[in-house]
Amino acid sequence: MNQSISIRIQTLQEWLKGKKLEAIIIPTADPHISEYLAPHWKIREWISGFTGSAGTIVVTLHEAGLWTDSRYFIQAEQQLSGSGIKLYKEGLSETPTIAEFLSNKLNSGDHVGIDGKLFSINQVNEIKNKLNHRDIKLEITPDPMNELWKDRPLIPETEISIYPLKYAGKSSQDKMCIVREQLKEAGSDAIIISALDEIAWILNIRGGDIHCNPVAICYLVITMEHAHLFINPVKVPITLKKYFRDIKVEQHNYSDIQDFLRQINIKKISVDPAKTNYSIASSINSLSQIQLIPSPIALLKAIRNEQEIQGIHSAMLRDGIALVKFLKWLEEAISQGNVTEITIDKKLHAFRAQQDLFIGDSFDTIAGYKEHAAIVHYEATPETDILLKKNGFLLLDSGAQYLDGTTDITRTIALGELTEEEKTDYTLILKGHITLAMAIFPTGTRGTQLDVLARMPIWQKKMNYLHGTGHGVGHFLNVHEGPQSIRMNENPVPLQIGMVTSNEPGLYKVGKHGIRTENLTLVVSAGEGMFGEYLKFETLTLCPICKKGIIKELLTNEEVEWLNNYHQEVYDKLAPNLDKDEQKWLKDITSNL
Repeated sequence: MNQSISIRIQTLQEWLKGKKLEAIIIPTADPHISEYLAPHWKIREWISGFTGSAGTIVVTLHEAGLWTDSRYFIQAEQQLSGSGIKLYKEGLSETPTIAEFLSNKLNSGDHVGIDGKLFSINQVNEIKNKLNHRDIKLEITPDPMNELWKDRPLIPETEISIYPLKYAGKSSQDKMCIVREQLKEAGSDAIIISALDEIAWILNIRGGDIHCNPVAICYLVITMEHAHLFINPVKVPITLKKYFRDIKVEQHNYSDIQDFLRQINIKKISVDPAKTNYSIASSINSLSQIQLIPSPIALLKAIRNEQEIQGIHSAMLRDGIALVKFLKWLEEAISQGNVTEITIDKKLHAFRAQQDLFIGDSFDTIAGYKEHAAIVHYEATPETDILLKKNGFLLLDSGAQYLDGTTDITRTIALGELTEEEKTDYTLILKGHITLAMAIFPTGTRGTQLDVLARMPIWQKKMNYLHGTGHGVGHFLNVHEGPQSIRMNENPVPLQIGMVTSNEPGLYKVGKHGIRTENLTLVVSAGEGMFGEYLKFETLTLCPICKKGIIKELLTNEEVEWLNNYHQEVYDKLAPNLDKDEQKWLKDITSNL
């Protein structure tokens, strides 16, 4: 594999010479700046051999480097071995940025190429500004993979479907009316929407173009009078054609978006500079004024309506039932000695598939035993799959797509004997999880301000994790969504009533173990207090937290009380839906600590 990667790099370097370029930057992106990609746009993966969901490769005429974050340090080292591509670990003080790397490697007057469809407006402007200081020119190039990637997969053509109002809770007409009101307040006459989950949300449609993400490849332009959907016509069945007519959405071919924008007769058009690709923005009629503002749809989508909240509660109940059945099976199967990481993945999927409204997984399951769990986004393969034994930890991060909600849960499960280090680390992460879960905070608080609550127990031991503590979760949409987050990096968006976020502190020790405990939470009112209203988190996830690794003495009385109350709620809500043996098993593992 790595020999073929070397050949691909060399071929790309020859392409650079032909285009009179000294370097090229290839991100993990599609024309919609998506986090998860259809195979057609997995360019960075094809050229580098690195399969993680985040990373950027830079290829110069003489070398290549790949930048990725802490979730993938171990995986990237393994997959890049022998390829000649150097790993640059993002977030570390000694790691140069891509702009710094290029400034050091290239000369004044050199040219760096990018495909403008794979970079947002913000990203292009940032790269330009940093390279201009060294008089290095950024060039918008055609997609090199059109020439180099001979067996490149086609753009998906999966049919879309209407997302029923009983799950969406609000009609597409009502949603577009709200967006138009916000555009009017901003002094804008139209908006270009590129983010696939935003289009799916506002039109109440779902698709199947991206693995685990029920979205469709398309663009949407909303004006004060009309809406224009740019999508491959083979994806739209007859029932959808009528639906679009009824909600006043005009259908165009996906490839016509740039021609449409060149001819658009709009005074002022809103564009989200973080979510709209540079080439699309560059196509807008020069007579139109471009207003660069965040998309209002992201925040509207993030705040759940009553029907959506009811749906996620129902989805969590069914997901909890499947998880309890699975955990009981796992405990019994471990004793028989024939369970592997891949076995777990398939078995958990089977239990979820038995539940009503189940559509599929919300992401590929992470089932990492012992040292494999230290690879944050580990995915077992036939080459890495190992047998589970009656000792150490299993980290299991999984989720499901139900018609009425999306789930995401991580449990670290003690399979048997544990070391004191494992118990201590497990308990410290649980402390952080509980502390965040119990938080009460004033309206206007940002996730950045709460992140320290989850980290403090391990910070006091001079340990840390480099991923976020919490992300938004879509409603039968992408398992990762914004604009809210809980992480060390600054995010100006405050947490608001109706937002769903994860709570998932973790700790990873290479060659030893990985630990993470994750529930989903809903931001709700905590009532009035000094200087206004206060908020808190309602835990949505219903699944036992393994008690076998807990050192009780490290928990405060309040933390023990939270855990006992949580387990009582898990039992009370799930037990009526289980058989007697399952009830008895659940009663035991949810008993008071």
